[in-house]
Amino acid sequence: MALVQFSRVGGPEVLELVERSPGMPGPGQVLLRQTAAGLNFIDTYHRSGLYPVPLPSGIGLEAAGVVEAVGPGVSLTPGTRVGYCWGPIGAYTSHRIMPFERVVVLPDTVTDEQAAAVLLKGCTAEFLIERCARVQPGQWALVQAAAGGVGQLLVQWLKHIGANVIAVAGSADKVAIAMAHGADHGLVQSETLAAEVRAITGGRGVDVVFDGVGKSTFIASLDSLKKRGLHISYGNASGPVGAVDFSILAQKGSLFVTRPTLFDYYTNREEIETHAGRVLELVGAGVLKVAVNQRYALADAAQAHRDLEGRRTTGSTVLLP
Repeated sequence: MALVQFSRVGGPEVLELVERSPGMPGPGQVLLRQTAAGLNFIDTYHRSGLYPVPLPSGIGLEAAGVVEAVGPGVSLTPGTRVGYCWGPIGAYTSHRIMPFERVVVLPDTVTDEQAAAVLLKGCTAEFLIERCARVQPGQWALVQAAAGGVGQLLVQWLKHIGANVIAVAGSADKVAIAMAHGADHGLVQSETLAAEVRAITGGRGVDVVFDGVGKSTFIASLDSLKKRGLHISYGNASGPVGAVDFSILAQKGSLFVTRPTLFDYYTNREEIETHAGRVLELVGAGVLKVAVNQRYALADAAQAHRDLEGRRTTGSTVLLP
């Protein structure tokens, strides 16, 4: 098997391709021949040390492939197509042994590349909208980095349930991408963002902000909220927000802030089957359109990281073993 790993934290250059035997599955495990792995910003956090992991470590949380062998106690049969995005880390690989409890069977309506590109981002959008914010039809939502992989899915899902969506991105071209995915209003990130949001909402502000950017957008996101609005910080593309004086929430309208993670909303097989199944259902039905705009060989994982961090990608990216 070919595996991308890193033995020290740092830039993309620390990623290296190694070969080793995948072994055979034990009780409750499956051996996968992977056909595609997803690229996500959280991978760069693991590589850089922002989210520490024991070293040496594989990298990547999301992939799709075919079951080649199963261990005792597993009901799947070889040849079954499955995907995963809930860890453990190490998805950048050609073959992998995974716990049966952490994979989901893929429907015929979803391709392997779609699954590898959408599961982590789609399940993130699902829990953020449905179970964290609990967005209702007619509410106003602001999506930061709306042209990114998660951003595009947030826009589509929010429109599917009847929310009013303001999409924010770093350039007019990226705003256009978000608008093409159904956003009601599009804004280029600027110092006047909050004022523009209030003009759109009649001075009220939005009910919820979905912010995967982090430090550089935190204050503008808070200033865009209505009184008692909810700020969801789910990523650190510009760096972590850092220390926060909670009195700022009172000053800006008794706001709520949360920093949720996917892994606290997908804790067992029942949650995986139910909620990931919903994501795959919407992808298969065409409600969620998955834009796989970049493909890299597994050996080119370092370049994929450079392009992701350099904001040279749009939509989703997959690595092909």
